[in-house]
Amino acid sequence: MSRADREAAARRIMERTPPPVPPELYTDAVRHGSRLLHRQVLVRRLLWLLLCVAVVAFAVWAVMVQPWVEPPSETTPPLEGW
Repeated sequence: MSRADREAAARRIMERTPPPVPPELYTDAVRHGSRLLHRQVLVRRLLWLLLCVAVVAFAVWAVMVQPWVEPPSETTPPLEGW
């Protein structure tokens, strides 16, 4: 098949009227898309909630443990009998 034949075949295919689309296909597509959108919104909100809970838990842990404070030295014996 030559290039001109392929181009002519492609033009014939493109000039044809498209096949009719079933009317319920649009409503099904809209319903499916809205379900996906709601699911994405729900997942995004849950991830933000999880992030906020993790930040609060870390803050509470940091306040209780105070990892920035240097622990007291236990290598020097206590001074007794002065």
